[in-house]
Amino acid sequence: MTSSEEATKTSPEEEAPKRSGGDYDHLAPLFAELAVTPPGPSRETLRDRLVTEHLPVAQHIARRFGHRGEPHEDLVQVATVGLINAVDRFDPDRGSDFLSFAVPTIMGEVRKYFRDSSWSVRMPRRLKELHLAINAGTSRLSQSLGRAPTPSELAEHLGLSREEVHEGLAAGNAYQSASLDDMLMSEDSSISLGSTIGEEDPEIAMIEQREALHPLLQKLPERERKIVIMRFFGNMTQTQIAQKVGISQMHVSRLLAKTLRQLRDVLEE
Repeated sequence: MTSSEEATKTSPEEEAPKRSGGDYDHLAPLFAELAVTPPGPSRETLRDRLVTEHLPVAQHIARRFGHRGEPHEDLVQVATVGLINAVDRFDPDRGSDFLSFAVPTIMGEVRKYFRDSSWSVRMPRRLKELHLAINAGTSRLSQSLGRAPTPSELAEHLGLSREEVHEGLAAGNAYQSASLDDMLMSEDSSISLGSTIGEEDPEIAMIEQREALHPLLQKLPERERKIVIMRFFGNMTQTQIAQKVGISQMHVSRLLAKTLRQLRDVLEE
């Protein structure tokens, strides 16, 4: 391991406080500055700052894969490599924000780590290659679209059918490198790997959901858009929303159910 890699490794106890997607907005101008800064010490300093500031994102993604039996420090290191790649490859002129590009790029790097290590079940070569193509396509489309692509968009981009895309996505389940029934052995005892799984970190899920939903929310009628934002981004109750909008709580409930059903249908296309 190189000294630069050691510098970016972080233990769970040393992790930076959790930050929401909006906490990174102030860094956006630095990417524009990085794009026009010629190679040299100034560029390296700016690049290092962007990597350091976004390390919590890599750490959170690494933790999401922590139930697969790999050392946390190794996952953080792999996720950090993905973060560095994202910083180096991000093009601010495309109009999307950095997190829209970084999250799938980092996750792709971690998945590649598991893929290169082993597949938990014997998988036909065609499915492995299909899954690799979908991962690469997801990374490319995430930057051009400014959000995670839908299966239909992936199918069109890759020249595949929707059924093939779903088949390739399902193949990702074979990444798990250890069965939940496998035992973790120590000198004194053995426990099921499944019993060690903690809760999934909600922070990165929040970022992913926000990026995928943002363009869809803009297409909703104004009232429905406001209700969804107040409920899921403003953490308001249905009663509070009803008072704010001037309709009954029951009406709010019906509008939410209808709107969420529409959003779900679009995301699953």
